[in-house]
Amino acid sequence: MAAVTAISPNISGCVKVELANITARGNFGSIQPVLEKYETGLLLLLGFAGISVILALLHRLVRKHVYNDANNVDTAFDAGGRVSTSLTAVTVASQFLWPGDILQSSTITVKSGISGPLWYTVGAALNIALFPIVSVYLKTRAPGAKTYLQIMKARYGKPAHVIFVILALLVNLCVVSTLIVAGVATFQSYTVDASNEFCVMIIAVLFGSYSFIGGLGTTFYVSYFNAVLIFGILIALNVKILYSPDSDSGVGSIDKIYEKMQCLIAPEGNAERSYFTFKSENGLVWAFMGLCVTASLTYCDQAAWQSRIAAKPLQGVLGFLIAAYIWFAIPISISTSAGLAYLSMALDNSSTSVLSPADVDEGLITPFMTERLLGDVGGVLIVTMIAMTLMSTGSGEVMAVSSIIVYDIYQVYINPFRKSHNPEDCILCNKKLAEPKQEDQTVICTCPNVLTCQECKTDEEINSKEGLTYIGQYRCQYHGRYRQYQERMLMYKSWCILWVTIAIVPLGLAVIASGVDLNWVMMNGFIVTLPCFPPVVLSIFWSKTSRAGVISGALFGIVCGVSVALGVASTYEGGLNNFLENTVQNNSVMAGAGTSIGVSFLVTLLVSCGTHNIKSESDVKREWLKLRDIDNPLHPWSQLYVEDIPGLQKGDKPSVEQLDKVFKKARILAYVGGAFTAVLFVGIVPAVMLSLHVLTMREFEVWTHVLQIFCFSMAAVVVVVAPAEEIIQICRQRKENKKEKRRSYLNSYTNDMHLGPK
Repeated sequence: MAAVTAISPNISGCVKVELANITARGNFGSIQPVLEKYETGLLLLLGFAGISVILALLHRLVRKHVYNDANNVDTAFDAGGRVSTSLTAVTVASQFLWPGDILQSSTITVKSGISGPLWYTVGAALNIALFPIVSVYLKTRAPGAKTYLQIMKARYGKPAHVIFVILALLVNLCVVSTLIVAGVATFQSYTVDASNEFCVMIIAVLFGSYSFIGGLGTTFYVSYFNAVLIFGILIALNVKILYSPDSDSGVGSIDKIYEKMQCLIAPEGNAERSYFTFKSENGLVWAFMGLCVTASLTYCDQAAWQSRIAAKPLQGVLGFLIAAYIWFAIPISISTSAGLAYLSMALDNSSTSVLSPADVDEGLITPFMTERLLGDVGGVLIVTMIAMTLMSTGSGEVMAVSSIIVYDIYQVYINPFRKSHNPEDCILCNKKLAEPKQEDQTVICTCPNVLTCQECKTDEEINSKEGLTYIGQYRCQYHGRYRQYQERMLMYKSWCILWVTIAIVPLGLAVIASGVDLNWVMMNGFIVTLPCFPPVVLSIFWSKTSRAGVISGALFGIVCGVSVALGVASTYEGGLNNFLENTVQNNSVMAGAGTSIGVSFLVTLLVSCGTHNIKSESDVKREWLKLRDIDNPLHPWSQLYVEDIPGLQKGDKPSVEQLDKVFKKARILAYVGGAFTAVLFVGIVPAVMLSLHVLTMREFEVWTHVLQIFCFSMAAVVVVVAPAEEIIQICRQRKENKKEKRRSYLNSYTNDMHLGPK
């Protein structure tokens, strides 16, 4: 304890102690259940799940009667492809807001002080901000792709596709496991005699209820509802902790928290062993971990790509950039206030003011403080907040897994429309697709575009008059059989979502039975999933990425990352016999994560350099055409961009050059916005904070006020801007529909006048 003597004099005159010494006394408090099982069930199932179902039905009505979206497989997984900027931002921020961000971020504060939440959120927000750069290339090079795995199949064939399907599902498994662990811990803390089975059943219903009704599109409306509630509860908690001087709980003002915490000795690695410093070794560790965790989730989780696919390039870029700021405001503000309040109250040395180390690792600090400060109402509020994050993130995962099963498993391996189909051939006639200036056009596809096909129009007229809605009533020689196939896929999609939701129950029980806690799942899951990141990103940016490169990069990354993590863990006391504890040590996690992503990147790069077949510009163009030709012939993606590409005729498909030119503005915005956000989060903010050695009371007060102002500003964006833009967009579409209806009527009237009396 020699380092303690270097601590500056204590302004409050108290005897300084370490939190570990308080915890060692063993007088632990606990969260008191405030809800009976039936009350939790009514609140979550009839309350939030019921409201979500209503919002899902509302979204379905809007898309059907305002935007005239057809009920098909594609719209179920891309929400029509026209989601507004603000709804994209709110949804992305809401889906990235894990229960772990609300729960685990306060744990980070307790373990490292105010530096922990800053560094953790900096690393995470950086990935969210830079993702638009990657996604804008995906949207312009593969605008018809519904999953990023379709890109892997188009470029590298089935062997690589199978490997990355497994990796993608592994990412989803890690995310869902984290959600289950966090959800069960919170629900059991606040519900009397809540069994694991009861909690997992509640979670499964929250995940799948409204997704089953309206598909991906409903998650946008529900995510808005969730974000509003989360910000409301967050603001109420922060006001109670920081701005309620009459509080008798040991907190209530910024000055009181600062003074009391002068009696606590921070962990080793913090400057002057203070909790009020950003110079912290633990904080930097959390920055690296946050960067790795979110890299895995942002670039390897199909749920993130789906939210991006649902918007046009420009709206998607803006949405993701705004989402970085919205997300940043939530974990850093709640963890700073709740975490510091917990440390302040721990000095009371009573059994009601400190949790056991196991409860801290479970992420129960935020629920504990909410109940202590707000009473039974606080218990209901925290259950509400966790339920909201579970619904947003969990529903996205259900849709992500379902889309992978539908597009990348069922349609490719179980029941393909054509077996042994070559991606360069037409799916309808199995003949080679014609391209301008193509030399060999002896046997090429002659199928008409569905938008101009007269036989399809005849089918629609006949079916409309006869009221035929069941499968098998399409006579078009070009598109008829594929229409029947797609209608069967629509039915399969609904069953798929249902079965994925049901599968959460046995998965959740297995995860709980394994004994892993939230901290272990978050820290170790991404070691296995990170190697997917470099091959996916290089496949979108670099035409020379090869099949051998992406396969070897992913596999070597996993093997090396896991091996190094286990090797470092074995050096701690107990070795691998103490598996759960030693594999979550900072050095083990950092070594494993750094090795997995580093080896994956280097192997993918080096092997691709030696095995690619790109020799000329025509080879590059042919490679990117593989991505451009990912399309559904019944719902061509080009129709979505008719208004964006001047001169594009109905049924025509724009070239790669046209797409690059038209969406150049979105690309520039992604680079400029991503660079600015990265400089702000990684450069300016950390530099300013690191310039302050140990914060004085005045500096801490300014920092806290800045966080709260930023949090309130983002709350205003969520609450006001998102619904305003959506309402304006709906009104504009209704106005356009009326104009189109009037034009159709005038054209019909003019034709009748020309024909004259019968």
